[in-house]
Amino acid sequence: MIELAPRSGSPFARFGGQPIAIAAAALVIVVLGVTSITVWRAYTGSAPETERAVATRQLQARAAQASEQLVEKTKGLEATQQESIDQLQVVQDQLQTVRRLLAAQQGDTRKLSEQVGTLTEAIDGLRQSFASAQASEPSAAPAPRKRTAKAKLRSDRAASRGRAKARG
Repeated sequence: MIELAPRSGSPFARFGGQPIAIAAAALVIVVLGVTSITVWRAYTGSAPETERAVATRQLQARAAQASEQLVEKTKGLEATQQESIDQLQVVQDQLQTVRRLLAAQQGDTRKLSEQVGTLTEAIDGLRQSFASAQASEPSAAPAPRKRTAKAKLRSDRAASRGRAKARG
């Protein structure tokens, strides 16, 4: 009987005895691939790495510009906030001044009110003393003055003239 050599089911089993040939074939395929990519890029004039680098630089420039704009806006907000704080402090100072003036005015008003009360009491006291002084004097009427004849004559003439004007 003739013995047959056992066959392996793998197609690479035939090349198993010559690994150098397999490595050389793989190297040739890789070199051909790299060469074809290089030729294709040179022919079309585009290089993805260059485009990526340009896009990256553009993104960095945009980010830097946006950052500068944010810094400017932040500085503007800080200035506005400081102005608002200054205005608030001025208003608070004015409010304190108004409060002090109001307190002083209220104190003056109290003093004047007390003085008016004191004067009112003094006037009432004078009225009462005047009324009591009049009440204590005799209730006799003062003696009528004696008129001179000349004064009496003048008085009568004035009365008659008044009557004549009223009639006429």
